Amino acid sequence: MTNSPTTYVLVHGAWHDGQSWNRVASLLTSRGHRVFTPSLTGHGDKAHLLTPEVGLTTHVNDVTGLVLEHDLDDIVLVGHSYAGMVISGVANRIPARIARLVYLDAMVPTHGETAIDVMPRTQSMINGVADSAQPWRIPPLPELPAPLGLFGVTDPGDIAWLRATLSDASALCFQQPVEMDNPEQALIPRTHVLCTGDEPEDVTRRPVPKLQPNGEPSRIHTLDTGHDAMITKPVEVCALLLDS
Repeated sequence: MTNSPTTYVLVHGAWHDGQSWNRVASLLTSRGHRVFTPSLTGHGDKAHLLTPEVGLTTHVNDVTGLVLEHDLDDIVLVGHSYAGMVISGVANRIPARIARLVYLDAMVPTHGETAIDVMPRTQSMINGVADSAQPWRIPPLPELPAPLGLFGVTDPGDIAWLRATLSDASALCFQQPVEMDNPEQALIPRTHVLCTGDEPEDVTRRPVPKLQPNGEPSRIHTLDTGHDAMITKPVEVCALLLDS
């Protein structure tokens, strides 16, 4: 486990906000580490800023701006779910400030891909609101019968809390391609954490490449839990981040 203080920037996925990391952040800070859990534009305390123009680039700007504003360096940048797209874009912008990328049950794109390319199911969510008054607003996925729950969260109290934090996403977030053409971003070590709990039948996850972009074997861990592991297994997620 890491002994010296580390700076972690934890980026939430689509529909969520920075609060989703509360349990993990608390565990990391209690061990003396510095933690940032920003809410991306259109979510959390920035939910009122959601417009059709909010996209992946907006969110890459959010996180890049946070890092530069606080002059953060040697950071562990963690992305959950859709935020795998975000942290990949941030790594392209400011690779020298990032010590490691961690993809927590996250999308793993290549240069020029969209979230739809990585997970085609996303297009069906956009199609589902095409005839609505605001076809650019994509509502959160619904709660499903146990053992699937709400994003893999099944505890009733946790479901109620999580539901209250969720907000709509902009379709452009899923349609905008990620930029990963900076050769320096390929040198950043990567860790992948895969959640292996129950998930909907129509969710197809792209396998993690056997080799990282820097040529090293991919570092892959698994957690037997649902998608929102930072809520359901915070102790285990924290341990993996400390060992990343």
